[in-house]
Amino acid sequence: MAKSLLHMISNDIGQLACLYAKQHNLSQVYFGGFFIRGHPVTMHTITYSINFFSKGEVQALFLRHEGYLGAIGAFLKGAEQDNPNMYSWGENYAGSSGLMSTSPDVYPMQRSRSGTFDMLEMDRLERQLVNLPLLFDPSSYVPDTVDLTEDAMAREYWLTCFEDALEGVAKRAVASQLDAKDAVERAEKFQQKYWNKLQTLRHQPFAYGSLTVRSLLDTREHCLNEFNFPDPYSKVKQKENDIALKCYQKVIRTLDALGWDDKQFALVKGLLAGNVFDWGAKAVSDVLESDPEFGFEEAKTKLQARPWLVDSYCEWIKRLKGPPHKCALIFVDNSGIDIILGVFPYVRELISRGTEVILACNSGPALNDVTYNESLIVVERIAEMDSIIQSALQSEKLILVQTGSSSPCLDLSRLDKGLAMLVKERNTDLVIIEGMGRAIHTNYYAVLQCESLKLAVIKNSWLAERLGGKIFSVVFKYETPPK
Repeated sequence: MAKSLLHMISNDIGQLACLYAKQHNLSQVYFGGFFIRGHPVTMHTITYSINFFSKGEVQALFLRHEGYLGAIGAFLKGAEQDNPNMYSWGENYAGSSGLMSTSPDVYPMQRSRSGTFDMLEMDRLERQLVNLPLLFDPSSYVPDTVDLTEDAMAREYWLTCFEDALEGVAKRAVASQLDAKDAVERAEKFQQKYWNKLQTLRHQPFAYGSLTVRSLLDTREHCLNEFNFPDPYSKVKQKENDIALKCYQKVIRTLDALGWDDKQFALVKGLLAGNVFDWGAKAVSDVLESDPEFGFEEAKTKLQARPWLVDSYCEWIKRLKGPPHKCALIFVDNSGIDIILGVFPYVRELISRGTEVILACNSGPALNDVTYNESLIVVERIAEMDSIIQSALQSEKLILVQTGSSSPCLDLSRLDKGLAMLVKERNTDLVIIEGMGRAIHTNYYAVLQCESLKLAVIKNSWLAERLGGKIFSVVFKYETPPK
């Protein structure tokens, strides 16, 4: 009887909300309140009701942490007096408890519902984040390629993937702080906390809102930071940068000795080979840990032969035979071989064609991704060996900027305002996005107002098979803006 009453009231709420939405030509309805908070049955019934009565034209949406909305609103209103245009806000997933289950069978660590509220931790980011001005339609832009709340098979795979990688991440965190006596203890706490969050998501995929590969990666980074492991790959990155820098001049000499057609293919192949060196991919990290001799040339042999899984190379070469681009914005991925032997030779080629280059790197560390501060050191050392790069820096035809992100993925709706302004000032007409996190997990379907190159090596067997390929398949996607 109680369940029937609950269904009746929920359906009634859904029908009334649907009627009001139709009356005012609204396509979305947001629901909040204690009757709904943390009750999946209520949310499901209202969603079904809205969908049924509107014939799919109206969408029901629910707010996480809605019990805090008034407090957050009052806080943000007060914060307006503190130069709010100088920074942005971001949710910290490590401090967010999500939607706790009421059933001990579903989630054994549940809390008593009476008088409790879910936690919500907001980070005040140092810089203001805005849309990339080159997004074709910012209002319809969704960074994530797959919604794991709806794709059960993908969700099961990725949750298991992150669980299996957890022990290795914890070991890497300890190795980065061997001098710290409590490193092992903190790593164990990190491991337990992140594991608990993964179990919550197995039973309640919507517990932290939209569930994507990006949110899983960001949650892991937030948990590492909470237990004072801000950059577990710092020593690895420094070592790999030193090794790659020693090979830079040899790579440039080899490229310069080639004819134009061969050189263009070698440059692209170098970009792709460099992207293999991603410690976030288990297949790669296993190789790098077991074979210290695995390097740039070995990575080239791993690449899929043409035709690639996604292959727009011929269209790209045809475009290069036309007039040079005015300015290229490049979102880079990993430290070491990726940026030094893959990206910088390509930057050098673009500059030689007369194209200005904006090189965008993460503001903060994530996995072995290169950060803005690290890129400044790398480019200074490259400039000492390369007069073209040195001249471009001096004339500001090459500018290094930070993205405002500390994620292995890329949200083009939350970029550093300084980067956005520079993109406008330079009349940027080419965007290059490299790496699985930035070009596959996010932005694969992003539509831009200018030409774009999205390229990556698929370093995950399951994902490669799902896309119709094998591990180390290549995505080289050249796109022109829609008319």
